[in-house]
Order: sequence, then C-alpha cells, then structure tokens
Amino acid sequence: MTAAERVVVVGAGVAGLTTAVLLAEAGTPVQVIAEQVPGVTSLAAGAMWGPYLVEPKDKVDQWGQRSLEVFRTLSGDPTTGVRLASGIEASRKAEAPPEWATELPGFRPCETTELPGGFTSGYRFTVPLIDMPVYLGHLLQRLRAAGGTIEQRKLTSLDDAGPAAAIVNCSGLGSRTLVPDPGLRPIRGQHVVVTNPGLTEFFSEDTGPSPDLLCFYPHGDTVVLGGTAVDGDGSLEADDKAAAGILARCSEIEPRIAAARILEHRIGARPTRTAVRVEAEHRDDGTLIVHNYGHGGAGVTLSWGCAEDVRRLVARTRMGVWDGIE
Repeated sequence: MTAAERVVVVGAGVAGLTTAVLLAEAGTPVQVIAEQVPGVTSLAAGAMWGPYLVEPKDKVDQWGQRSLEVFRTLSGDPTTGVRLASGIEASRKAEAPPEWATELPGFRPCETTELPGGFTSGYRFTVPLIDMPVYLGHLLQRLRAAGGTIEQRKLTSLDDAGPAAAIVNCSGLGSRTLVPDPGLRPIRGQHVVVTNPGLTEFFSEDTGPSPDLLCFYPHGDTVVLGGTAVDGDGSLEADDKAAAGILARCSEIEPRIAAARILEHRIGARPTRTAVRVEAEHRDDGTLIVHNYGHGGAGVTLSWGCAEDVRRLVARTRMGVWDGIE
C-alpha cells in the first residue's frame, strides 16, 4: 500500500483491533502500529458486556447497543471466545437495577433464596461474556485475513505513524503523551484467573465507587475473578494483597473457588477521561486524525459502536466532508 492510501491505526487493544478490522473488511488498506500486540489492558479484561466507568450516557447507550448486537452474532461461533451466559448482579443495598440490564434477555429480580448472604437485592439476566485472549486472537485473525498488517513498535508521537491518508488514534493511555491529553488518567484493574471448579454462570456485585470489586466470569476451563478499580494508579505489577482480597471476596460468594488453582494474574490500566473521545481533526499539515480512546472500563462494551463511528468519519473526511464528533 502507498502512504496516500493507507490508514494507520495506533494501538492494538480491543478498540484498535476492532476499528482496524472494520476498516480492513470495508476494503481500506490498514496498518496497525502498536507497542503491545494485543494490548495488555484489553487482555486483562474479564470480560462481560456492560457500561462501566464511562460517559457520556447518550452516546455510550448507542455505542453499547451496537456492540451488543455484534457480540450476540459472534456468540454463535465458539471459536470467537464470545458466549451468552446467564448470571446475577447483586447489591448489599436496595439498589434499582442499571437501566442497561433491564433490557437484556431473561431480566428479572432475584428471589431472596438466589442471593448470597448479606445481599438485599439482585437481578438475573443473560449477557455476552468474552474470553479476551481468545477474542483478541479472533480479531487479529480477521484483520490479517482482510489484508491488514501489523507493525510492533513504540511511537513517541502520532506524527511517527505517518505519512498516511489517515491516522486513527486508539492508543488508550498512550494518548496522554501522543495527543497529548492530560485529562486522561488510569484506573488500575487486577483479575485473578483460576481453574474452573464447575461454574457456568457469572456473578457481579454492584460495589458503587469502591476500589474493591467482586465478580467472577467463567470461560470454559477457567474463571476470571475480579477485581480492583484503583483510580490514578497505572502500575501493571501484580499486587499480592489485592489478589488475596479478590480470592477471599469471590470465595465467600462461591466456596468452590477457594480450592481452585491459580493460573495467572492479569493487570491493566483502564484509560479514563470525563468522556469517551471519538472525534476527527485535521492537523495543520493536512493529516486527518481520528481519535477513539478514553473508554474507561467499557472498552469491550463500546468497541463495535465506536469503531463504526470511526469508519464513517474516515470515509467522510477522506471524501472532503467534515463531520467531527465530540
């Protein structure tokens, strides 16, 4: 591909790979440039579809619903790592259910007998669960099959990605320096992966603003246990104390987890800002930049909806039609 034809996608997390796949499958020559392939924060995700730590609500709803449609389709193919699972989100307070949950299949309030001790309310529904290592491998395979290429290197600025017809910035926390965007901050997340003692359903607690989360997501032979949400912490080192807390919280809900063998620790830093940024801009040198970052803890949930907006922005601006989205 020539520089005048190619579109460069910076970043190989779920946002970058999804965007690159959509562009490449639409016939656009795509090159992904990333330091980590796939991105470690996306690899660390649980992952269950559902908006978390993200704004603005109206656009999040639109992006999330489109992604939900795609994940439901992908769940029909077990090789994608996506499946539909039933489970419970519960609260120790008499909380109303999140609006997004009420629209999911099988939604109903839990009976008291379904709730663990100490919980006062809960809701059962069916939602996509995504096994991230498998799923990101699926996206990489689709990208290569569509003719996309990958270059693994670290950029010091977005200009280092050019020359190109357009540069799509899906660099997550890297945008703090690449844009630069000082309003972007990390929220550290840690999961513990264990052997599956026989779980088929997920469980998630509505913990509000607490940095200590409680959730478990079964993926075949393994279960991802969570988690943490430490605002302002971008460390990717395993925290033994946090891991012990995760195991204790999850084992209290599901005692079989206590005897499960620990396989690995997964740590990521959620790229968070006041609002997700999906927006096109023209640099002074005429380069088209399309931003797609700041998804917080909802990168998977918003991935397909945001990527479709990016594809539209790239197509319209390359045709000379200005259509920025803030």
